Amino acid sequence: MKKLIYLLLIAVSWPSLAARQFDIEVILFKRNIDPAQVNESWPDQQKPINMKGTVTFGDESLLVSKGISLMLPEQYQLTSQYNKLKGHAGFTPLAHFGWRQGDLSKVAAPKFYLTAGKDFSAQYLPDGTSKKELLRREIPASTTPDYSDSDPVVTTDTLPSTQEEPAAAPEPPLYELEGKIRVYVQHYLFTEASLDLREPGRREVIVGAEPIDIQADLLSDDSNVQVGHLQEVKKKIEVEEFLKTYRFDQQRKMRSGETHYLDHPLMGMVVQIRRVEE
Repeated sequence: MKKLIYLLLIAVSWPSLAARQFDIEVILFKRNIDPAQVNESWPDQQKPINMKGTVTFGDESLLVSKGISLMLPEQYQLTSQYNKLKGHAGFTPLAHFGWRQGDLSKVAAPKFYLTAGKDFSAQYLPDGTSKKELLRREIPASTTPDYSDSDPVVTTDTLPSTQEEPAAAPEPPLYELEGKIRVYVQHYLFTEASLDLREPGRREVIVGAEPIDIQADLLSDDSNVQVGHLQEVKKKIEVEEFLKTYRFDQQRKMRSGETHYLDHPLMGMVVQIRRVEE
């Protein structure tokens, strides 16, 4: 009899457990600080974040199939925190968004693809190389032809073209912030975020080498040391503009109703997960 009552209680409570809904609200921001002033070491090149399986908030068919809906700005409850960050000289908010989802497991919960901030694709290549620096190296000013003492040069700029130039493929955007976020239930609520913050900076690069004649440059005339055809190579190093990537990769265990701050020397995330009351 006791076992039957226990099973009946489970049967009654199961629909309410299955119908749990959560509102997830997120603020992403960066710190207005020069990365060179931070006592941290980051590689010049980061391995790209694995975006396989990510979806966007604009994929309406997937959102409907997962029972997910986007939150409207009037539903936000972290607006005051966002405004404080916006009004503070030390921070720049990059994104404020939210959505509602059900009691989804780690396998079922979608990984959302995120972008925010400036688009650097006009100034930099995807690997961070400055387009301006690249042009400066490939077309140095000294290579410009000098026609001052030569015969007149005929150009065809004004002649009609018989063949259309192929349209250049549009360059993919290179956003200031790019990454993914996922929230799922596994006994507790978990928030996972992998984000890349891109910031213009400077780096040292080797652009060439100058040979050093050891006998001529390093040995005096009265030296008894004999050197036979030995040369050393001195590296030529320049400092150039570069778009550097800083990785934010964190996971946080949470309870509904809690507000968590995920910290990083150059950025941060405020996340709040609220259980929807029936």
